[in-house]
Amino acid sequence: MNHSELKKKALQKKNVQLAYDALEPEFSLLRELLQARQKAGLSQAEIAERMGTKAPAVTRLESSLSSGKHSPSIATLKKYASALGCHLEIKLVADY
Repeated sequence: MNHSELKKKALQKKNVQLAYDALEPEFSLLRELLQARQKAGLSQAEIAERMGTKAPAVTRLESSLSSGKHSPSIATLKKYASALGCHLEIKLVADY
């Protein structure tokens, strides 16, 4: 069974689907961070240098968003965005 098949099977379970959906904001932010870094042509080490930190910190930041184990601070996300020549926008979107 490959990853796609396993994911499809797992998401048929309601509790798994609910947990997966709850992580969408983190996954969305992670996609944006990775796409911006790729577009800028920068490595994690280069981002870390621009942020004034070490590469493992950037690795932890990026992986924390996919694991849901840690939520980075707004200050850290601002530093990451700035290192890419971007700015951070945070919005509240009504569910109704």
